[in-house]
Amino acid sequence: MSFLSLLTVLLVEYLRPLPYGRFVQTPLARLADFLESRLSAGERRQGILAWCIGVGGLIAAGAAISALLNSMSPLLAWLWDVFILYLAIGFRRFGDRCNALLLALRRGETARAAGLLAAWRGCATGSQRPADLARLTIEETLAASHRHLFAVLVWFLVLPGPCGAILYRTSASFAEAWSKRQDTECDDFGSFARRSFAIIDWLPARFTAATFAIVGNFEDAVYCWRSQTDRFPDDGLGIVLASGAGALGVRLEMPDNAARAISERVVLGTGEEAEVDFIESAVGLVWRALVLWVLSLLLLGLAGLVGV
Repeated sequence: MSFLSLLTVLLVEYLRPLPYGRFVQTPLARLADFLESRLSAGERRQGILAWCIGVGGLIAAGAAISALLNSMSPLLAWLWDVFILYLAIGFRRFGDRCNALLLALRRGETARAAGLLAAWRGCATGSQRPADLARLTIEETLAASHRHLFAVLVWFLVLPGPCGAILYRTSASFAEAWSKRQDTECDDFGSFARRSFAIIDWLPARFTAATFAIVGNFEDAVYCWRSQTDRFPDDGLGIVLASGAGALGVRLEMPDNAARAISERVVLGTGEEAEVDFIESAVGLVWRALVLWVLSLLLLGLAGLVGV
């Protein structure tokens, strides 16, 4: 069923990509703002309560609907699970952005590429050099494939029904929403959400990094994973980027948590400096990783049928 669910979601998203910002990102951000406005008084315990109400409430609602539909028909419960997974991932969305950036850079339209990249990242690029834009595009591609595809799939497989997909997507959204403000009170309020997401992202980050290593340059990916992420022990994204850079044989950079300016970034990976052609290689790496996941789920499903 997991294989069929993933295949169905990928097909539906290809034919009818979801406006992720309108139907997922904005509603979750508004929910996070609402909980903060009602519960925040600058203390960590209130952040814990808000997180439990928001994340726990959505998981409980999703599980209750799944149980109700399953009592009516297993098919209805499966369709509900597929619908939630469809909402939680965004494979087509970041693929289209990456292709648009690749086209702009190949045409030499660096200003347009910088604008597209700034809209994707949510902040200015700080440079219009083609090499910098290519590097940032590769980083965003690898990060988005993890946060909007592979990590969601890991938790979808770990927890029953739609619970895993809801857990990852809502915890990621709450951690991001409560990390944007810089004052001390908001930092205390959002500390539990950030720490919880770091724990939730621990396992998926390693699955994604391992997948990149298997479908890319295994030795370099493992070397970069083991030797270049010591300074980011709580940041799963550092592991993903290091492994992805090693798998591609390209030098990327890990953004410092305090600033995302290019001058303040730390080099990850090995090999050549990022160029426009490496963007296509990064897309190919993600596609190979997805194919590996699909085939693995297919084999597991067939093994389960044979075992029965």
